[in-house]
Amino acid sequence: MRFLLLLALLLMASPLHAAERLNVVASFSILADFVRNVGGDRIDLTTLVGPDSDVHVYTPAPGDAKRIAAAKLVIVNGLGLEGWLPRLVQSAGSKAEVVTASAGIAPLKLGSAADPHAWQSVPNAKVYVTDIANALAVADPDDAEFFRGQARAYLEKLEALDREVREAVAKIPAERRKVISTHDAFGYFAAEYGVQFIAPLGVSTETEPSARDIAAIIGQIKAQKIPAVFLENISDDRLIRRIAAETGAQVGGTLISDGLTGEKGPAPTYIDMVRHNIKALTSALDH
Repeated sequence: MRFLLLLALLLMASPLHAAERLNVVASFSILADFVRNVGGDRIDLTTLVGPDSDVHVYTPAPGDAKRIAAAKLVIVNGLGLEGWLPRLVQSAGSKAEVVTASAGIAPLKLGSAADPHAWQSVPNAKVYVTDIANALAVADPDDAEFFRGQARAYLEKLEALDREVREAVAKIPAERRKVISTHDAFGYFAAEYGVQFIAPLGVSTETEPSARDIAAIIGQIKAQKIPAVFLENISDDRLIRRIAAETGAQVGGTLISDGLTGEKGPAPTYIDMVRHNIKALTSALDH
């Protein structure tokens, strides 16, 4: 009798329940955070490109095809971000529904192509979350109400985050809302919140800048009265100090663009990432 009772308890705790959960793959960490907030404990979520990794240059791992093959939903950003993914889905022989979370967002241009970094605008993030909630609800109608409730709660947090960003930017004098950044990932942020991101003259991200490059940057900062510089590829502190000393520009910290950090980093969630970036920008600009 005790054995039967134990067996019943084990069956209740076994993966029978887990097997009923929707198997979802997200292409990279920011999308995975959106999916996690909507899906909660009703889904099994796998992320292909995890924290602190670059989705642009990702090379699929051998186990990724197996993960895709087992999934019911594969949630992608689209807008050309995951160029490696269609081939992976095909090679996996997957019957999964591929959901484009950016559907409905009017893309900006990055050169001649679509700019894929649409999540950098919080109103766009709300579109992602709504698309994800709809896809989960269609794939698992039994849990549709749960997903919609989760999405509503998270959308309220994003609404508050959007207000937070607008209030922070509003405190920066209009003429100071411009930075030099080697990032090309903040077009949607710039369009939404009115902070101008200006490409530095003469800087290649492939090499350390030359003396001529530095002189061009210094001239540009002075001519355009740019109050802050985010130059990720200048690793030499002396160069950064020289730029700051000769121009009076603040040297900002790191702006996080294409992926979340690990749990111990400054941006383990999307909301943390936006807060980190707005704090870095306002502390460099609001003087």
